[in-house]
Amino acid sequence: MTIKEAVTQGTQMLAASGHENARRDAQVLLIHTLAIDRSTLYAYPEREVTSEQAAHFFHLIERRKLDEPIAYLIGHREFYGHDFLVDKRVLIPRPETELLVEAALSAIRQKIAVGQIPVVADIGTGSGAIPITLALEEIRLSYLYACDISTDALQVARLNCQRHHVEERVRLLQGDLLAPLQEPVDILTANLPYVGTDEMEILTPEVKAYEPLQALFSGPQGLDLLRRFCQEAAQPGILNPHAVLLLEIGYAQREALSLLLRQLWPQAQLAYKKDYAGWDRMVQISL
Repeated sequence: MTIKEAVTQGTQMLAASGHENARRDAQVLLIHTLAIDRSTLYAYPEREVTSEQAAHFFHLIERRKLDEPIAYLIGHREFYGHDFLVDKRVLIPRPETELLVEAALSAIRQKIAVGQIPVVADIGTGSGAIPITLALEEIRLSYLYACDISTDALQVARLNCQRHHVEERVRLLQGDLLAPLQEPVDILTANLPYVGTDEMEILTPEVKAYEPLQALFSGPQGLDLLRRFCQEAAQPGILNPHAVLLLEIGYAQREALSLLLRQLWPQAQLAYKKDYAGWDRMVQISL
């Protein structure tokens, strides 16, 4: 079997099972199986695929037919130009979360510009994509905190810290929400579970069947953890004066969150940002 034949057959199998991006998925899985790059795939369509490679490739195709996410099948996902290891212990990083990273970098650099090296912490860190990206993009940060309640998720985050050589700068802490923090924080980021159990039917099959539910759902409207997070952040000793909080949120949570945030921080400036689909996806709280 050649590369061209493998791609064609894999594409046909995925298309027959209803996958819209069948050819792209087949190409990605074959590239992973053969440990080649995309240019090689295109340049050498007549290259032979061994029987062992073909068996592995079609095993991945069968798993993809059952909606297992590509990122789990190949074991990694690109985020903000960096490659992160992922598996079923963590959520797959989403493009919309890059908006939070951009806002965090802006807030960090504003504080550095006035002579302050801020204390930064990411809560619910999962794979570590957010704090590791911040560490890579802003080398003037000597350290950041990354907290998660899941020891499994922190194992993945540790692998990614080692992968990107920031294990000395990203300090991984295990515990519930803000409990593990070791000092007051200047910039607090969080991509917590914000999907409501009432919204389960709108999720794609590959999300519902494969990604960790603990990292997705937070009460009927998806607000339970966000509420508790904000209430904890408002307690004395958690935040430094003029701190900035950056939260990824659900598309229909702006009104309820604004009410809570106004109660907790009446003088705070709230700025919402929309994702690429035009939904409210992030709120920046400047104290």
